[in-house]
Amino acid sequence: MASAARIRNRIRRLRFDHDEMTQEELANRAGCTRQTIIALEQGKYVPSIELGFKIARAFGVSLEEVFQYEQ
Repeated sequence: MASAARIRNRIRRLRFDHDEMTQEELANRAGCTRQTIIALEQGKYVPSIELGFKIARAFGVSLEEVFQYEQ
């Protein structure tokens, strides 16, 4: 049986690299809740494409710099 694909992210690292941006600040910039950012960082939630782009834009980076698809 093939293993499930997984989407990983670098949100926590990017927040640290951007003047230690808080989860709340990122949530406000991306138009979501702090709880969503927490779930993303813990790998418990995969965002919609739209939210993924909003998060990437909040950091000023490409989508691929935030999210990586792994099989």
